[in-house]
Amino acid sequence: MTREGTFCLVLHSHLPWLPHHGSWPVGEEWLYQAWAHSYLPVVDLVRRFAAEGKRDVLTLGVTPVLAAQLDDPYALRAFHEWLGHWQLRTVQAGTLWRSDPLLRELGAHEYRAATRALEDFETQWRHGFSPLLRSLVDSGVLELLGGPYAHPFQPLLDERIRSFFLRGGLADTALRTGHRPEGIWAPECGYAPGMEAGYAAAGVRRFLVDGPSLHGDTAFARPVGASDVLSFGRDLEVTYRVWSPRAGYPGHAHYRDFHTWAHEVGLKPSRVTGKQVEPSDKAPYEPALAADTVRTHVKDFVETVVSRLRSLREQHGREAMVVAAYDTELFGHWWHEGPAWLEGVLRALPEAGVRVTTLRGAVDAGLVGPAVELPASSWGSGKDWRVWDGEQVADMVADNAALQERLLALPRSGARDKVADWAVGEAMMSLSSDWAFMVTKNSAADYARRRAAVHTSRFDELAGWVGRGPLPAPVERWARQDNPFGRLDARDL
Repeated sequence: MTREGTFCLVLHSHLPWLPHHGSWPVGEEWLYQAWAHSYLPVVDLVRRFAAEGKRDVLTLGVTPVLAAQLDDPYALRAFHEWLGHWQLRTVQAGTLWRSDPLLRELGAHEYRAATRALEDFETQWRHGFSPLLRSLVDSGVLELLGGPYAHPFQPLLDERIRSFFLRGGLADTALRTGHRPEGIWAPECGYAPGMEAGYAAAGVRRFLVDGPSLHGDTAFARPVGASDVLSFGRDLEVTYRVWSPRAGYPGHAHYRDFHTWAHEVGLKPSRVTGKQVEPSDKAPYEPALAADTVRTHVKDFVETVVSRLRSLREQHGREAMVVAAYDTELFGHWWHEGPAWLEGVLRALPEAGVRVTTLRGAVDAGLVGPAVELPASSWGSGKDWRVWDGEQVADMVADNAALQERLLALPRSGARDKVADWAVGEAMMSLSSDWAFMVTKNSAADYARRRAAVHTSRFDELAGWVGRGPLPAPVERWARQDNPFGRLDARDL
C-alpha cells in the first residue's frame, strides 16, 4: 500500500488546581467529571493499544498540576466517592424513568458506564495516575509531553520565573514517571520571540504552536531561529474539522447534549437535537444513533486527513505530516462520544495508508523543514495574546506583574524553608493562565477572579511568615492543601 503521509495526534491534558476550592459547577465537580468521562476512557484506550503491541500511537501532554491532582490522596478518595454516587444516581434514574422506554434504556446505559468506571478506578487507579502513566511511557505506546508547574501564560512571565516554573515542572514529571519529557505543549501555545533559548536550556527539544504562527505551513517540524528546538504547528484545516470556534462534529444533532441536565438525577438525558432547540424540547439521547454518527465522522475525518496529505505532498514534492491537536477533555467530558471517535480514527488511518506516529516519530522520519522565525502568538482568539493580556483582564495582568516582583523579592536563606516553598506555590497557582482565559471568555469569570485573588492573598500572607517560626494551624492547613509539589524549592528561584 502506498503511504499517503504522516498523522500526529497530540492531546493536551490540563485542569487548574481544583481540590478544596469549591464543588459545583467549576470546582471539584469539574475535575471529577473530566476524570470520569475523559481521563479514564482515554487511558483505557491507550492501555489497550499498548496491550496489542502498538508503538508511537499518540503524543500525550499532561501538565504537572493535573498530574498532581490525579495523584493527590484527597482527590483520589473524593473521586472514588463521586463514582459511587454516579452509579447510585443511575439507579435512581432507572426508577424515575421506567415509564419511558428510551429514557429507561439510557438509564441502563449510564449504569453500565458508571459501573465500568468504578471497576476501572478500583483496579487501575487507586494508587494514582503516575504509575499508570509511567507504564504507558515505558511501553512506547505514547510520547509524553510536559510543561511548567501550573500552566502559566509564559510570555507574560519574568524570564527568571518562567525558567523556574519550566525546570520545576519537567523535574516533577520525571519524578512521577521516571521520564523527563523532551517536548512540551506550551501553555495556551503561548510564544514570545526568544523563548526557544529557554527551552533549549531546559532540555526541551520540541513544542507546539498554532498553525497561523507558521503562516499555515504546518507540513513539517521547523527549527526556531538559530536553535535546534523544533516547533510543530497545529494543522487547523484538519483540526477544525473536529472542533472549531464555530462548528465541528460534537455539535451534531445525534450526540449527547453537554448543557442539558436532568437535575433530579444529575445526568444528561438529551441529544443536541438542534442548536436553537430549547432544553425542554430536546429529544432523548439514543446511544445507538450516536454510535452510527461516530462511524460517519470517523470516515469523514480519515478522508479529510488523506486529502490534506495528498495536497501537501503535491505542494512540497515529498511526504508531509498533519498535526491534529486537542484538549484531552474534549474527548468524553465535552463530547460524550469523543473516546469512541478517537479509537475509530486511530484504527482507521493506518488502514487508509497513513502513518500514525508521535512528534518524536515524525522527527525520526525526517519530517523537518527549514528554520523559521516565529511571531508572538498563542492558540487563542486572534492567535495573539489578547485573551491573556487584553482589556478585559488588564487589572489581572497588572496584579500578576506586581505579584512577580514580590515573588522575586521573597526572602530566602541558605536552609530550605517550607513556608517560602508554600508561598512560591501560591504565587504559581495565582499565575495560572486559566483565570484570565475564563474571565475573557466569560466562563465562570467570578470564580476565576476569586481564585486568582485568593492565591495572591495567600502568597502575601505566607511571605510575611517566612523566617518567623511556626505557622498558625489554619494557615498551615490551607498552605499544605494548595501545594502538591513537595519537590518545589524556593531557593531555586
